[in-house]
Amino acid sequence: MMCDKLFYKDSAECLSVSYSRLLQDIKETDSFKPFCKSHSYYDVFRNIIVSLLVDKEIVLLDSDFSDVEIEKLIGTPSLLGQEVSIDIPSGISEESLAGFIRQNASSWRITLFTSGTTGLPKRVSHTFESITRFVRNGDKHQNDVWGFAYNPTHMAGLQVFFQALLNLNPMIRLFGLDKKTIVHEVRENRITNISATPTFYRLLLPAEDVCPSVTRITSGGEKFDEHALTLLQEMFPNARITNVYASTEAGTLFASKGNEFTIKEEMEHLIKVEEHELFLHKSLMGESSGLQTEGDWYATGDLIEVTGHSPFTFHFISRKNELINVGGYKVNPIEVEEIIRLCPGVLDVSVYAKKNAILGNIVCCEIVRNSEDMTELFLREFLRDKLQEFKIPRFVKFVANLQTTRTGKISRK
Repeated sequence: MMCDKLFYKDSAECLSVSYSRLLQDIKETDSFKPFCKSHSYYDVFRNIIVSLLVDKEIVLLDSDFSDVEIEKLIGTPSLLGQEVSIDIPSGISEESLAGFIRQNASSWRITLFTSGTTGLPKRVSHTFESITRFVRNGDKHQNDVWGFAYNPTHMAGLQVFFQALLNLNPMIRLFGLDKKTIVHEVRENRITNISATPTFYRLLLPAEDVCPSVTRITSGGEKFDEHALTLLQEMFPNARITNVYASTEAGTLFASKGNEFTIKEEMEHLIKVEEHELFLHKSLMGESSGLQTEGDWYATGDLIEVTGHSPFTFHFISRKNELINVGGYKVNPIEVEEIIRLCPGVLDVSVYAKKNAILGNIVCCEIVRNSEDMTELFLREFLRDKLQEFKIPRFVKFVANLQTTRTGKISRK
């Protein structure tokens, strides 16, 4: 019997829900809201499961969307109060839950929105098949315990949710918590798997504790510098670290052990590179009215460096729209951040552009430091022989925390 098996724990909400409690809540449900907007992760998870069991489309909205944003995205905020009467299938048990979901979700769709970092978020829809494309089932996953370190209404969070749900694994909330609480939750609950952005992992560094229970670390959404990877391996000595390439539009596509991605031979015809930009074939994408393609190809906006053929391998360079034009010179903020993080006293950094009447833009940065000795003068001396002059930040601000996007990535203002 698995009556006491944990489904979800949230220390921020003082909530702990077993799979048996989840099923009880679902069986007592006679209606659900097709437009789901909630601060409660558990409410979001429960509503998704209900929609799957009754094969109804669900639209996920970030809990911090304003009424103005809601109106632009779905038409009117009044839709948030809409409820649909439903009948939950009978005979569902913990053991049969995954089977019921797979059986009932034949025409099910889930709609979510991109992070909107370059404008209004785009609406993207996925089927059960496309959103669970990379879910792995089997006995070797039955004892996994997942650290939930993403926004639950975004693609990366949903992929962790489905991986856990379809294997009846527990999920422990880590997203939005401070370093001390995160480490406590990992150790207390013997978390085995964590999937998060590099920004989340850098929050845990330098490591003050070792977390031996973690056997799998997955990183995605940003480039991970080698120095941070080394420190992370010390914190999680038993973990295999994998980097993934994913997007809201396509889901997870490629994985790597480090920063070099390898494309499987059967997928090579579905990608192409033009002027260093990665293009994906439209067959890999979710459905979106706002998805702009060039013929059969979708421009990802990601700049890459091809490092090999047969198999096809590449390194991620940066987002195309994040390059900073300084007097005609292009500056990659990721490159500058990687060097600054090597400076003694720097915990993390965000590099961004600021308009300048003469140069067009200047390079600026915000730094989280662990020592008052880490001054702007000290930083400039450190960078003097490591970066070209036009790449060195002209404005440096020291902050307690870096601002992040809704998906947990570094926010470049």
